[in-house]
Amino acid sequence: MRLDQYTVGNYTPGVPYWKQLLWYFAGSPLVESYWLPFSAFKLWVLRSFGAKIGQGVRIKPRVRVKFPWRLNIGNFVWIGEGVWIDNVAPVTIESHVCLSQGAYLCTGNHDWNHPDFKLIDGPIHIQESCWIAAKSVIGPGVTVGRGAVLTLGGVTGKSLEPMTIYAGNPAQPIKQRKL
Repeated sequence: MRLDQYTVGNYTPGVPYWKQLLWYFAGSPLVESYWLPFSAFKLWVLRSFGAKIGQGVRIKPRVRVKFPWRLNIGNFVWIGEGVWIDNVAPVTIESHVCLSQGAYLCTGNHDWNHPDFKLIDGPIHIQESCWIAAKSVIGPGVTVGRGAVLTLGGVTGKSLEPMTIYAGNPAQPIKQRKL
């Protein structure tokens, strides 16, 4: 691969450069801050930068969001400490979802087989009533079906079936979830 020839192709962050800079230097540090532990203020900052967020959402310290204008969160979602929403493509998190500490949602990757290390992006959609456990990783283009669970440290680059518990790297179904 030739990184000196890398380009982003037709990809765009989706907002003017000034808004990206304002987010990077003001908005993002406020959302990540330990010094401002209150969810309401963090939600206000995210909404000010274009995130669509429902009611009853809780955000802990050290949460990182790459592009809030590509984030859609339903009602009563918990986002744990150190979660990273690396959303070069849209991320949708439906209602009653828990993202535990250190979870990583990655919407962009590179084609290691392409001579220019081409960017590959894909949205992530987490449906209602899912639990993404601590240190789990979800890759580009993944849909997590309603009520699915990705256990501690699970890694998936493929969509997960509803009401199924997954574990491992790569994540494999281990049993059906009962509510």
